[in-house]
Amino acid sequence: MTELQQLLGSLKRELRVRRLTYRDVAEALRLSEPTVKRLFSTGRFSVERLAQLSSFLGLTLAEVMQGAGGATQLHQLTIEQEQELVKDTKVLLVSVCALNHWTPAEMVATYRLSEAECVRCLLRLDRLRLIDLLPGNRVRLNVARDFAWLQDGPIQRFFRDRGEGEFLNAKFAGPGDVHMFVHAMLTRAAVEQLQVQVRRLRVQFDELHRESLGQPLEERHGTGLLVAVREWELASFSALRRAPSPNVRTVRFKARRSR
Repeated sequence: MTELQQLLGSLKRELRVRRLTYRDVAEALRLSEPTVKRLFSTGRFSVERLAQLSSFLGLTLAEVMQGAGGATQLHQLTIEQEQELVKDTKVLLVSVCALNHWTPAEMVATYRLSEAECVRCLLRLDRLRLIDLLPGNRVRLNVARDFAWLQDGPIQRFFRDRGEGEFLNAKFAGPGDVHMFVHAMLTRAAVEQLQVQVRRLRVQFDELHRESLGQPLEERHGTGLLVAVREWELASFSALRRAPSPNVRTVRFKARRSR
């Protein structure tokens, strides 16, 4: 990715977080909407125009350029960093909200958090490099597009131990609910094909999440997707399996031709 592409990506990300459109930018900069679209498609911003756009976003030009760097973006946390998050429920809550592009004001309005508590949690996240806490308690994420929690790390274990049972203990009868469990006998090759489809589903889920970021918070709803694939047999079935006997010999029959 070129530096220009990183800069454009940073600007678009800041617009998306603030739920601003090209029309909003056009009105603020006194340009036509087609002109703004052309600027974003070509990247032909003058320094003056970049400064105007940065000011409209409530950022300095230096902050925009820093956000375009991308080199410090995290793909994963360390085990120690994830452990730091799960030690404090409020810090974990704020981190999840921040990763879903909530503003501090929305966090305080929705949860029993004081502004001071929220800022304390955000400062912890800043020290972990998960976010940059900017002047005015503005939040900028430092995570890459493919950011994920550690496989079987502290965060995944936390949600598996405390949330998975709660998630599954429901009738799944709501308008947006889906619950499906199927079982089949598959070859190794078939399982590999299934894994490819599961990874594609994860990518599509992430894309839908990003598309939804432009909508107001009240129109976005926390949605869980649990996908699990492994070689498995019901324990009560396994208990009925015959144990292989070491004394059993395989008998082979050979066909004889009659003379």
